[in-house]
Amino acid sequence: MTMQRTFSIIKPDATRRNLTGAINAKIEAAGLRIVAQKRVHMTRQQAETFYAVHKERPFFGELVEQMSAAPVVVQVLQGDNAIARYRDVMGATNPANAAAGTIRKEFALNMGENSVHGSDAPETAAIEIAQWFAGNEIVG
Repeated sequence: MTMQRTFSIIKPDATRRNLTGAINAKIEAAGLRIVAQKRVHMTRQQAETFYAVHKERPFFGELVEQMSAAPVVVQVLQGDNAIARYRDVMGATNPANAAAGTIRKEFALNMGENSVHGSDAPETAAIEIAQWFAGNEIVG
């Protein structure tokens, strides 16, 4: 077992529908601890920076618009194998392919509005966490 931290975003489609508590309950039920959390309204620049890896993809503009359209909840999650564990509880990117009981199966509206984001690797998690949190904001 490896104690890890990962980064999570509860996206605008979920915050608009007041699903933060329900999603947090699934995160905690999966054995992950929320060690930092804040609600922010992502600016266009912040969204472009965060999703820069997708800049050349056809969906980039739509993604930036979606993520800056309404508040999000950014989080740091901690636990054994947190990255893989959170990706399991999130479910497949396309909610139609997500397993029963996952966040995306239960709450996502479609592939674009799929309710949550989670880091895909330790290096990505470190970069994403640093973009949104100072070290003293993470208490776990």
